[in-house]
Amino acid sequence: MPKIKNLNSKIALALALSLAACDKVDDDRIPPYPVYIQFQTQADWNVYGVAGACSYRYFIKETRTPSSYPWTALTETGFGGILLVSDIHGDPHAFDLACPVEAQRDIRVQVDTDLQKARCPRCHSVYDIFTNYGLPVEGEAAQKGYALRHYHTGAGYQGQYLIITN
Repeated sequence: MPKIKNLNSKIALALALSLAACDKVDDDRIPPYPVYIQFQTQADWNVYGVAGACSYRYFIKETRTPSSYPWTALTETGFGGILLVSDIHGDPHAFDLACPVEAQRDIRVQVDTDLQKARCPRCHSVYDIFTNYGLPVEGEAAQKGYALRHYHTGAGYQGQYLIITN
């Protein structure tokens, strides 16, 4: 009988821990759209990339932002555009600019340089882009667990210095 009580208490503990586990973060609220931005050389990266910790840049195909970037027929910037950031260690990360709460192409998060975070101008949700991979920290996005859609950054397979893809 003591073995059954011990087993029951272990099952109850396991069930309680599984129910109290962290909530899942949803970074798939933004529909999948093609993403392809390439930096052919380190010189391209030095001009159009992010230069050090906590720097950022917007890439929006519809408005050709940045205007001097060498846009090609292959360049794609996702659903709402790309937010390219350099985290606190200087590593590049890319996120879709569309707010996952609003899920509209033209409602884009904006970097608040005072907070060092991205904020949606409509729902006012705040996302940690430099230290926590686009996770929500305030607002409706934090309540619902809606993170920014994260894209891959890495060396190109055809010798490009760096590419951003989905």
